[in-house]
Amino acid sequence: MQPLFYGIFILILLLPFHLEGDTFENIEVNYINNGQHLSVTGKKVGYQYIFNSNSEKILRLATLNWPPYISEEQCNMGWVFQLTVAMLVSKGYQVRIQFLPWKRAVRAVELGDHDILFPEYFFDETVYSDNVKNTRRRNITILSDHFDGGLLSLVKLRGVNDPFSGDLSILKNSIFGVVRGYQNTPEFDQMVANGQLKTIEAGDELQLVRMLLAKRVDYIVVDPKVLDYMIKNSPLSKIEKIRMLTETENVEPALQYNYLYYAISKKSDRWLEIQEDINAALVTFKDSAEIQRMIKTNEQCVDKIYK
Repeated sequence: MQPLFYGIFILILLLPFHLEGDTFENIEVNYINNGQHLSVTGKKVGYQYIFNSNSEKILRLATLNWPPYISEEQCNMGWVFQLTVAMLVSKGYQVRIQFLPWKRAVRAVELGDHDILFPEYFFDETVYSDNVKNTRRRNITILSDHFDGGLLSLVKLRGVNDPFSGDLSILKNSIFGVVRGYQNTPEFDQMVANGQLKTIEAGDELQLVRMLLAKRVDYIVVDPKVLDYMIKNSPLSKIEKIRMLTETENVEPALQYNYLYYAISKKSDRWLEIQEDINAALVTFKDSAEIQRMIKTNEQCVDKIYK
């Protein structure tokens, strides 16, 4: 071996490699449980956020970036992230959370690669899976009790005449923009499935508002809080943000208030135990007003960003 080549070979061997599984920043979750102020610190390892790593009761969770409820890019990861970690750790679980595009997250849980999907909207017994042929979602997943969510609304171009007063059938000739893979409301989704409403899918809420401004759709279906956050915190120019915010408006009344849920995969051997533990933790965190405290803390953090 030539001396120069040998020296390069040794240098390569000594270089640090950053492979999947490397540990990155710490993430702290603070919460109050039974009057005690508690804190749990997790780490990002590869693509997962891991908390309470000493526990052998491991739960794999799939979620999405959906600010201001939950996101890798916002302060404290969002209140839904904080709540989820706090509740599951309080029940003795090791928590492993992975962020995925929503359709992949749904697929991962329905096929059993992950144990829990969150945050999910309500879906009833009539909804079929996109991932398991001829199978209803309720046959392969089970929902937890609900917790705080937000409004789901139609958004239109400002100033455009709007006949909607709560009856979706009056809009049967309109075209709606929806996010790919999202549940919306049972009524809306059923009308889409029956061919009574026409939809065009987009990857996220920002794509939806672009479609609306381009007049490719008449309405988009969104949570106004999510749309507002995504526009204000996007890399778009100030002019583009102002246009999106000023040239669109929410339609009244809202479609409905959508509570949030955890969808637990029935592929897990412990799915019933997991559901019972989540429901019990939800009762504890609701009764102590800890969920409301987390939401308020998150809103204050978001307000600081806007300022």
